[in-house]
Amino acid sequence: MREAPMHDAHQDRPRTPKLGGFVPFSSCDYPGHLACVVFTAGCPWRCRYCHNPHLQKREHQPGLPSWDDILAWLPLREGLLDGLVFCGGEPLAEPLLPRMAAQVKALGFKVGLHTGGAYPDRLQACLPYVDWVGFDVKHQFDLYPGVTLIRNSGDPARRALAMVQASGVPFECRTTTHPGLHSPEQLRRLADQLAGYGVRDFALQLFRSDGCHDDALLKQPALPPDAATLAHLENAFERFTLRG
Repeated sequence: MREAPMHDAHQDRPRTPKLGGFVPFSSCDYPGHLACVVFTAGCPWRCRYCHNPHLQKREHQPGLPSWDDILAWLPLREGLLDGLVFCGGEPLAEPLLPRMAAQVKALGFKVGLHTGGAYPDRLQACLPYVDWVGFDVKHQFDLYPGVTLIRNSGDPARRALAMVQASGVPFECRTTTHPGLHSPEQLRRLADQLAGYGVRDFALQLFRSDGCHDDALLKQPALPPDAATLAHLENAFERFTLRG
């Protein structure tokens, strides 16, 4: 198991962002809003269930509009789109993300962010421009390496979640589950842990095989949690969503 790579804010500062994908219209990535989605390239974790492994490396994907092209296109979507959502990979792996979020906000659009919180300091720089966060919780924080395959990866995630809570920005926590990653008891403990932290909005996302390269997960039936576990999760939060 590898150590998480150290990040130096003065290194890896590209002149232009490394983008991994672009979706011009989405009704499901920012709850209650219509948005376009920008995927950035790069992620320090290697989550076993990852369905975007091609975005793990910090490599610009060919055939995409540039960030400047997207900024020029956004004003043409005024009245049609509510905002822009940054996804990944891990969008916080992009050193220019705080500037990018500020640019979108300056154009009058809302900013959504899907993140696992791998880079808390960069998250802190982004939060003044962010209107909503979808925060990926991999497991109980001390059990993160079983999902991410990176030692101590739960430490920055815990710190990042505290930052989101302190910011007052609306957010949802979500966990992708598979019987090979989370037992029913672990899911119940995770729900209690998050509820104890003050999380009110939680979504449980069922494993999707698309893009996953983990043979052990692919071979094991990805059955949903039992009814008692789902009831426990529903009772733990003000809002609970099960996503297939």
